[in-house]
Amino acid sequence: MKSLSITACYITVFFMLNGCSAQKQIIEGEEETVVTENLQYYLYYPENYEKDIDKSFPLLLFLHGGGESGDSLAILKKNGPPKLLAEGKQFPFLVLAPQNPHKKQWWNVRAVMQLLDTIVAHNRVDPKRIYLTGLSRGGSAAWELAVQYPSKFAAMAVVCGMTPVPYASWIDKNMPIWVFHGTEDASIPFSESESMVKVLKNMGYDVTFTAYEGVGHDSWVQAYTTEALYEWFMKQKRAD
Repeated sequence: MKSLSITACYITVFFMLNGCSAQKQIIEGEEETVVTENLQYYLYYPENYEKDIDKSFPLLLFLHGGGESGDSLAILKKNGPPKLLAEGKQFPFLVLAPQNPHKKQWWNVRAVMQLLDTIVAHNRVDPKRIYLTGLSRGGSAAWELAVQYPSKFAAMAVVCGMTPVPYASWIDKNMPIWVFHGTEDASIPFSESESMVKVLKNMGYDVTFTAYEGVGHDSWVQAYTTEALYEWFMKQKRAD
């Protein structure tokens, strides 16, 4: 009987020690994190911005593709609205074009939103007429912004961007959307936009889809030279 008691005691101690060990593998913690991002940007002002001092203007936020990432702002002039501005085009709204400093990282959309809010706060921007557009990797970021900040933008145009199909319903149903994509895109498949547009339309969203037959990834060349796009933007305004 004595030997049995000693054995039982050893077994009890064994399980107690192992229980303590398992508990130490999982702890509860909390830490406040701070992430900073250095964003260079271009900011364009309409020709009459200084004259009409009592007027608030719309603003277009443009997010470039992966090829324009880095630390040289001049490269932003290769595509999209910055290219058109460099060629002398005039827009009736402000254009904010930040640069993603990371060549192989996604856009930091929280940093972009912080920059946008700062620009809006320090300029005469109509908060109900903030427009969003982006191409390729910037188009993907535009979708992400629309999902995470559904009450911010009055309209959105996305060119050949990856899409968040499972979260389509998070996008504001009252925000008009225009999607552009080339059918022969080998970088981001045409089916990305095609599937997203189908899902949105089935849910009753106001979506326009422009498919460029035979065009590859550079569908932004045609999309951003579509004058009707900018006329469409200027007609949009948030109701809330």
